[in-house]
This record gives sequence, structure tokens and C-alpha cells, in this order.
Amino acid sequence: MEKSLSENSVVSYEQDVLKLMVFIETYYPLKNPEDVSFNDLREFLKYISDFHFTETTQSRIISGLKHFFKFLVLENYIKLNPAELLETPRIRRKLPEYLSVEEIDRMLSCIDRSSSEGERNIAMLETMYSCGLRVSELITLRLSNVHKNDGFISVIGKGDKQRLIPIGKTALHLLDNYIHNHRIHIEIKKNNEDMIFLSKRGKPITRQMVFYIMKDLGEKAGIIKNLSPHTLRHSFATHLVEGGADLRAVQEMLGHESITTTEIYTHLDQHFLRENILSHHPRNKS
Repeated sequence: MEKSLSENSVVSYEQDVLKLMVFIETYYPLKNPEDVSFNDLREFLKYISDFHFTETTQSRIISGLKHFFKFLVLENYIKLNPAELLETPRIRRKLPEYLSVEEIDRMLSCIDRSSSEGERNIAMLETMYSCGLRVSELITLRLSNVHKNDGFISVIGKGDKQRLIPIGKTALHLLDNYIHNHRIHIEIKKNNEDMIFLSKRGKPITRQMVFYIMKDLGEKAGIIKNLSPHTLRHSFATHLVEGGADLRAVQEMLGHESITTTEIYTHLDQHFLRENILSHHPRNKS
């Protein structure tokens, strides 16, 4: 609560502390939190390495432990933070998977628009791509967040930070069509009246369902890539940078706290340019 973390982040950190708890209870059953040492934590990190977590997950676990023990120090449960000197693994910055404009169009064309679910899905995915939304931002999008006359939507991102994002005419048109011609026929469950994207049961669509829809459409479109809802967010950022958008503006729209996170798309752009130039250079043609 004090750090204004999202519900998903809180759950992840809780699970990380529980991992340590299980480890201590298994191997050092007589130890209390105040007895846990730096060496115990190093043994714990060796223990979790067997689970083959990614560098990002390992880094989050270590960060969570540091904050957990820091909290214990601040609340006078312990005197020293045993996690303070733990080193976080160096995270390799991998180029994210993204789709070309043609692949996105191909995928959206596979949606069966003869049903209300189809109209919801095309409005949903076009909104994600148009605005670069995280899936958590998409499924919590409300009618009151759409500022149609101004051409913006407002979302609550990580850390409960609100931001305004321009929404394109195509997405706005599809959103308007779904809301006024299809969503009105759903029997909406209590307290969900303001939520935009609903299931047939009148409840907000889940992130799992968005993931399934993406996977299914990818298969139908013959796209051999590891698709997830985040792929559309990566595609949004990549296409903006390739088109010459200002990096600070892209950072603002994505809701990145640090420009460093956004800079990965400049590397994508360089990769795109290199491939494009080499394939067209006369010396590289067979």
C-alpha cells in the first residue's frame, strides 16, 4: 500500500516471501525471521536456481526479500537487513516479439464479426494495439475512461498512476460500435456497469481469455510466433519508433517510469533498419 504497487505486484511479492518461508521451514525449522542470515539467503537463492527462474524473476525475488527485511528493520523486528548485500543477476535485454502491420491486419481479419463476441474482440484488440495497453489496463477499462470528443482514453497503470493516451479513429469507431450495438444486449452483473469489455455472463473479461483469443487468432492467421496480449503492446511501440515518434512521447504513452525501458525499441528500430538496408543493398543481392 505504501509503495502504491499494483495488485499483481503485491501477489508476486507475497509468493516470493512464501517461497523463502517454505525453504526456512524445510531446512531450518527452528529459525525465526530475526535469525535468518545472509548465508541462509544465499542458500535459498541456490535452492530456487533449481527451478530455472528467469533473470527477471530472480531479480524480483531478491528485490522482494530486500524490501521485506528492510520493513522488519523499520518496524524494529530485527536490527540488521541480511538481504542488503544480495546481488541481483544482470538482466539481459532481449528484443521483444512483435508483429508487423500486415500480421496484425491478417490476425484481425480472422475474427468472426457475425457475433457480439467477435465485435468485442476486434474492438478490444484494436484498442490494445492503438493505445499500447497492458492487458491489466485493457480488462479494467471503463466507459468513463473513454473521452470520445477529445480522442483520448485514461488508464490506471502500474503504481496506480493515471495517464491519458490518444486513441485512433479506427479503434474509437470499433469501440463505439461494440458499446452501443452489442454490449447493450448483455445482462451486466452488479458493480460491473461501467466496465467496457464483458463476457457473455456480464462480468469483466479475464486476462486468461484475452491470452486465449490472441493465441487462437494467431493460429488461424498462420502466425508462427509466441503470441500474448503483450505482443500488441510491443508492436505498438515498435511501429511508433520505426515511424519516427519521439522516444519521450512513446515512454509517456507506455507509462514507463524510466526512459531506459523504452530505449529497447530504439534497438528494435536499428535491427529493422539494418535488415531493411542489407536486403536492398546491391552487394547483398544474389
